[in-house]
Amino acid sequence: MTKKVVVTRQIKDEHLNQLKEKFEVFMWDSAGEPLPREQFLEEIKDADAALTMLSETVDAEMFETAKNLKVVANLAVGYDNIDLETAKENDVTITNTPEVLTETTAELAFTLMLTSARRVIKANRELEAGDWTGWSPYHMAGTDVFGKTIGVFGMGSIGAAFARRLKGFDCKIIYHNRSESKYAADLNAELVSFDELLEQSDFVLCAAPLTDETKYKFDKSAFGKMKSEAHFINIGRGAHVVEADLKEAVETGEIAAAALDVFDGEPISKDHPFIGMDNMTLLPHIGSASVATRDNMVQLCVDNIMNVLEGKAPLTQVK
Repeated sequence: MTKKVVVTRQIKDEHLNQLKEKFEVFMWDSAGEPLPREQFLEEIKDADAALTMLSETVDAEMFETAKNLKVVANLAVGYDNIDLETAKENDVTITNTPEVLTETTAELAFTLMLTSARRVIKANRELEAGDWTGWSPYHMAGTDVFGKTIGVFGMGSIGAAFARRLKGFDCKIIYHNRSESKYAADLNAELVSFDELLEQSDFVLCAAPLTDETKYKFDKSAFGKMKSEAHFINIGRGAHVVEADLKEAVETGEIAAAALDVFDGEPISKDHPFIGMDNMTLLPHIGSASVATRDNMVQLCVDNIMNVLEGKAPLTQVK
């Protein structure tokens, strides 16, 4: 009997056809809208593999439904949308897409930092609104990145790639991990406590995975320990942050600004409390969104599915 693969978002023919050559494939025909939950559960019933996004909740209900499932290939480094314990109980292999998106995501983090530091969004809004009246000494004056202390919460491969880009900016790099990062020596980065990271940093980057330990780590207490001139940047997960506390911190000047690519509950609507705030730089979760990187991510998912369904070892199994 032909094995079935469920693909929960539209992918390119060059990737899709590799699966179609060997398997029956259902692909949700929307590049933008997620596969409705009920239809996902219906299609997964007789599936042997699934290529999923962060928008799919791969939980006990799904595993109970998908009795034939052998592998879930998640198109992301993170896998907080997946119940790993239940996957293990059901002998389902879970894979992700590490490394292939590292440099692209680090570039986006760097873009957020510079954009926030130099007030690019506010300046652009003023210009487009026709409110620019001419040059003056402190008009739209932001802050320098050069020579500042940069704190990285989560010095994994992405955090390290971001820090590596700071070499030309003569920055001091500090970081907080549960243990010493293997990248620290090459970066001349100093391991500090979480409180020290908050207190010393001019820019704080959150690049950690979402775990029970890191969830809502950035709350009122954390923002209260940061410098008033500090900028907070988040490319990790939205649930690292208590959003009401971040809004208050920026509004009251407790911190200078925030730049976010992720939110606690996505997508957000135009009524989200952050929308329209002058000192907020907001992007719609595009950290790895370059064409080449997304192609590599999808190909890795396809390779993982094909390997598992053909009895071979997956390339990037989540431990």
